[in-house]
Amino acid sequence: MSHRTFWALALSTAFVGNACAAENSDAASSDARATAGTATAGFDAPDEAWRTVDPENLLIIDTKYGDIGVELYPEIAPKHVAQVKALARDGFYDDVVFHRVIDGFMNQTGDGSNGDGTGDSDMPDIEAEFTFRRGADMPFTLVTAKKMGQGEIGVGFYKSLPIASQPTSQAMFTKDNKVDAFALHCKGVTSMARTNDPNSANSQFFLMRAQAEHLDTQYSIWGNTVMGYEFLDRPIVGVVGEIPGWIPDRMNEVDVAADLPEAERPTVQVLRTDHPAFQNWLKTRKNDDGSFPDICNLELPTRVR
Repeated sequence: MSHRTFWALALSTAFVGNACAAENSDAASSDARATAGTATAGFDAPDEAWRTVDPENLLIIDTKYGDIGVELYPEIAPKHVAQVKALARDGFYDDVVFHRVIDGFMNQTGDGSNGDGTGDSDMPDIEAEFTFRRGADMPFTLVTAKKMGQGEIGVGFYKSLPIASQPTSQAMFTKDNKVDAFALHCKGVTSMARTNDPNSANSQFFLMRAQAEHLDTQYSIWGNTVMGYEFLDRPIVGVVGEIPGWIPDRMNEVDVAADLPEAERPTVQVLRTDHPAFQNWLKTRKNDDGSFPDICNLELPTRVR
């Protein structure tokens, strides 16, 4: 089995277009589980401004540094989410090392067979889900635009996930009343490793330690960190088999939050991007010239109850 690593391909230009229309009327205009941390500390908002993450779509990764909570998006990558949850529930990810950790890039793990990046699970490989179709049931809060090829595309948030999307207004011209969109490889995003075959993802995945734009539309994103963001940079840097005596960090246990005893289950909340509190927060993030930072530098506030 070949190593599942990163294969650079040309970035698709199928999404390029004008990004001047706002998608949302407010847009851009003591226990590790209990104390896992707030992504943006010190931000206060009323209770109605927060969205509670569904525990059925919250993956808890227990590490020696603390728990990392990943919100899953079955509406974006249904096959990948289903397989990750099945493997977690089967215990496949328990006691599995971060076999490839690159500073300023990502933490790769998920080889529950060999532990060195050459192994897979017994489940079938997954077809690529690099992009998705977004309809009215998936509201998009536009923040800014980014250059892509010869044009621009709108970028913002779907739930807690940074995405790029064609304008909703274009949906009326499509047969399914949806538009093309793709998630962005920002820090905290979880994405599936593969070989040079786009449809070869199986069990290995990586948690981004930093933005990696060259991976966008080339790897299937299925989650985003909403708890324990501060632990993403903690796994020890190195690659199994390349550094003599190197001892990698590991995922002690990986669970779907819904399966945890209620006393151990964190209630993770994310700031709603359709609430005025989001606009108040966004104003505090502007650059000195009044522009907004790159979407990957906008870390949505979260809290654990």
